Amino acid sequence: MPTEEECHLNLIQQIRQIYVPVHDLDRAVRFYRDTLQIPLLFQAGSLAFLECNGVRLMLSIPENEDFAKASSVLYLQVRDLNEAYKQLLAKGVSFIDEPHLVAKMENVETWMAFFKDSEDNTHALMSEVVS
Repeated sequence: MPTEEECHLNLIQQIRQIYVPVHDLDRAVRFYRDTLQIPLLFQAGSLAFLECNGVRLMLSIPENEDFAKASSVLYLQVRDLNEAYKQLLAKGVSFIDEPHLVAKMENVETWMAFFKDSEDNTHALMSEVVS
């Protein structure tokens, strides 16, 4: 793991914003703000910005076909994967699979559950468990 000083020497310092293409901005804002409970910063025209611990999500109706493709997969860390899974299922989130082990490295297990957002983008809940 690089030290904080080594990170400052790198060209890229951090991921600050991630673009998520949407078809219906109001529906997407409700999903990310209300269902996933990511705080909304502001909404202006065809853009909405939410923030999760220093990383901003930009929801936008694509300006052209180059930006209309499915988004990258967001891996959203949660404390308790099973509890988050149950809560989001109760809110009607469409999961692709159930929580499952994807990797075990020494004493750390990485668990994930993949789901679709309101705009049919695939994302995942993830939790790292020390065993």
